[in-house]
Amino acid sequence: MTRVAAIDCGTNSIRLLVAEVDEGAGGSGGRLHELTRRMEIVRLGAGVDRTGELAPDALARTLAALRDYADEIGRLGASRVRMVATSATRDARNRADLVDGVRAILGVDPEVISGDEEAALSFAGAIGDLDGVSTPILLADIGGGSTELVLGDAGGVRESISVNVGCVRMAERHLHDDPPTPAQVAAIVADVNAAFDQAERIVPITTATTLVGVAGTVTTVAALAADLPAYDADRIHLMVTSAQDVAAVTARLLAMTHAERAALPVMHPGRVDVIAAGALVLRTLVERSGTTAVIASERDILDGIALSLGGVVGSGGVVGSGAR
Repeated sequence: MTRVAAIDCGTNSIRLLVAEVDEGAGGSGGRLHELTRRMEIVRLGAGVDRTGELAPDALARTLAALRDYADEIGRLGASRVRMVATSATRDARNRADLVDGVRAILGVDPEVISGDEEAALSFAGAIGDLDGVSTPILLADIGGGSTELVLGDAGGVRESISVNVGCVRMAERHLHDDPPTPAQVAAIVADVNAAFDQAERIVPITTATTLVGVAGTVTTVAALAADLPAYDADRIHLMVTSAQDVAAVTARLLAMTHAERAALPVMHPGRVDVIAAGALVLRTLVERSGTTAVIASERDILDGIALSLGGVVGSGGVVGSGAR
């Protein structure tokens, strides 16, 4: 068994998974034994859509969380670490500032991966628990800055694309009233449909027989649809939410004020101002795919990063005295 640490640094959150991977595991064929899984909302991508740069306060929040993660990695004795940075960092002119900070804290460089690799890692992480579902599977990873769409099956990825319609990007661009106006909602839907028009040239969305969604937008919508008294990852994992319930939850969120959304028992404080935009992305995808439901998965790119470290030479850094 190899003990590894995977870090996913997205537009909205930074997450850590420390796990043991079966020797020689890699891709979607490995098995993870989770030791800890953590998430902090740091909003690294705040303002990137407007300015093209990572803001100093966002960088400070992210590096502070990373120092805490480095302590946890050292405590648990992970021998390999891989940190992946996605949409906001890809888009930022000053991403070298993040790279320098990560190198100083972890002793390894973050990998600013392409949308295609992000999609492949998400699919590898999610597919392991999807025994018995009809294929092909359309995997949707709705993040803060972008949404990855991956069509695949047990044999792996067939087609994938990343489009710049994430919950933070859409909320910052369009949601300026509380609750949002119909015109603001329509503007998001127009942006999302334009992005999915582009996506469908690569990924045949309507050929999928199963829609699986990963990341906080999908899992929060599932929790709201199920009327859970608190966020419960074990109950949410592989929960099926009908298309009608996705639409109903989206309408409910759009009609709420910030305070009303914040009072929802399953709502993470860092998602309050972006969940309605994310739900619109999900609702639009459900409508366009023609599927009757979406399966929420708590396994995603973080699990794919961890799997990539199991027995794979050169896919991550060795943690030594530089991890602090």
